Amino acid sequence: MNKSTEVSGLSVLVFRILLSGIFISAGITHLIHPDQVTSRIPPAALHVFASFSADPHLLGVLSGYALLVGGLAFLMGVFTRWSALVLFLVLIPITISVQLGNGLFHGPLWKNVALFGGLLFFIINNPKVYSIYNK
Repeated sequence: MNKSTEVSGLSVLVFRILLSGIFISAGITHLIHPDQVTSRIPPAALHVFASFSADPHLLGVLSGYALLVGGLAFLMGVFTRWSALVLFLVLIPITISVQLGNGLFHGPLWKNVALFGGLLFFIINNPKVYSIYNK
């Protein structure tokens, strides 16, 4: 079934700009205040998931760089699908280690689920509208 759906290019641009803001802001926070990010890991119910692979401080800084660079690339529409995929992959361990163990009624968990949904839109559709560079 080939059913085409028209979506306003302006709405896709606004969606991408608004969605990228949380990743840019989180990336800056991870880089400016890595100790605050690190302090959230040990009390989390599934902190072992984050701690077994590397030092939590290093993970916080590395994820900060990934969130900032990925968020800026996503904002500008540079390799939109790929930047959304990188952000999606960075968000998975953060959600599992910090958010998932707090229960299904934990607001930040559902915020991350909504972010996954927004990123999936760009991964699946790869809209090239208002992008700086997108093959």
